[in-house]
Amino acid sequence: MKAVIALEDGTVFEGLSFTGHGEAIGEIVFNTSMSGYQEVLTDPSYTGQMVVMTYPLIGNYGVNPDDMESAAVHPKAFLVKEYHAIPCNHRARQNLADFLKTYGVLGVEGFDTRALVRHIRTAGAMKAIVSTEDTDPESLVDKAINWQGLIGRDMVERVSCQSPYGWSNNMPVPGTSFETAPGSADALKVVAFDFGIKYNQLRILTDKGCRVQVVPATTDSATVLAMQPDGIFLSNGPGDPAGVAGVVATIRELLGRLPIFGICLGHQMLGLAYGGSTYKLKFGHRGGNQPVKDLHTGKVEITSQNHGFCVDIDTLDPDQVELTHINLNDGSCEGMRHKRYPAFSVQYHPEHAPGPHDAMYLFDRFIELMHKQRRPR
Repeated sequence: MKAVIALEDGTVFEGLSFTGHGEAIGEIVFNTSMSGYQEVLTDPSYTGQMVVMTYPLIGNYGVNPDDMESAAVHPKAFLVKEYHAIPCNHRARQNLADFLKTYGVLGVEGFDTRALVRHIRTAGAMKAIVSTEDTDPESLVDKAINWQGLIGRDMVERVSCQSPYGWSNNMPVPGTSFETAPGSADALKVVAFDFGIKYNQLRILTDKGCRVQVVPATTDSATVLAMQPDGIFLSNGPGDPAGVAGVVATIRELLGRLPIFGICLGHQMLGLAYGGSTYKLKFGHRGGNQPVKDLHTGKVEITSQNHGFCVDIDTLDPDQVELTHINLNDGSCEGMRHKRYPAFSVQYHPEHAPGPHDAMYLFDRFIELMHKQRRPR
C-alpha cells in the first residue's frame, strides 16, 4: 500500500509499505552497512529515529534469535530500496516483515533511497514522518515540523532497564548479583550502566572472564561502590547526552575510584563529566565502515558507528584529557582518555555488532586496567 515520507523541509517521497498500515514520526537518519540490519533494528541507540538503509536489497537473509542486540526493535520506521520477502539462509527463523510487525514498526520500500540519503547529507538529519494513513504531503510536513525532536530530551529513560540483571549463557538473568553470577570467585567484576546497552558488549565482557552486573542508568554512585566492582562500563544509548538527567553527576563521583570504560553515549557522558560539552553532528556517523585513526599507534581502524552527537574536544582541559582517536572523514573526536584517572572511552562501537573487529583490543585494555587497579582481596 502507498506510504508517504515527508521531511520537515518539505521534501516528500512516495513508497510502499511492506508491513501494513501505520504512521511513524522521528528523526530520519541513514546507515551505510551492507549487512547487519537485524543488529541495527535492535540497537537501542536508534530510539526516536527512522532508519534508511543505503544498501539496496534488505531482508534476503531473514532474522533469527541469535542476532538480537536487545529485546526489542527501536527505530520508529525502517526504510529500504527493495525488500526481499523470502529469506535464503539456514539461520533464518522469520522474514523481516513479520519481525517488524511483531514490534509494530513500519517498513517501507520502493522509493529512491539514494536521493533521500544525498539530501540528508546535504541538508542534515531532520524531523520526518512516514504514513500510510495520511497521504497528504502538506499535512505530513506540518506534523514533522511540529514534532518536538530529540535535542534536549532524555531518551535513555525509555530504554534503560528498570532493575539490575546479570548475563549468562548468552542471555539476561534477572536479579543476578556478583555473588551468584557465573564465573570464578576471583573473576573481575564489572558494573555496566545501561543507557541502551547492546548484548554483544555483555557477551564480550563475559567471554573474557568478567562477571557483569547491569544496572539502570539512574543508579547512584553509592549503590555502585557498595557492590565492590573492579570496573565501571558505560554503554551506548540514544539521543542527546545533555538531556540525560543525573548521570553526569554520578560519573563524576565515580571518577578516580574505579577504572571506567565508555562507548558511544557512555563516551559522551564521560566528556560531560570531564567538564566538556557535546554538539549535534550534521548527519551523524552510522554504519560499519567508518575510518578512525589511533593517534598513539598511527593505525587506522575500520569501525562500526551509530551516533548523532559528538564530544567537543576543544572544551576539555588538555592538561586533564587527551584525544586518542579521530574520525578520518571529518576530524571529530572518536576517543579520549583521562590523564589522572583510569578512565577512557571511544565514540565508535568496538563490539562489532554489526561491523568489523578492528577495535576489540579496547576490551582487553579495560581488563588490563582493572587488573592493574585491583585491590588485594
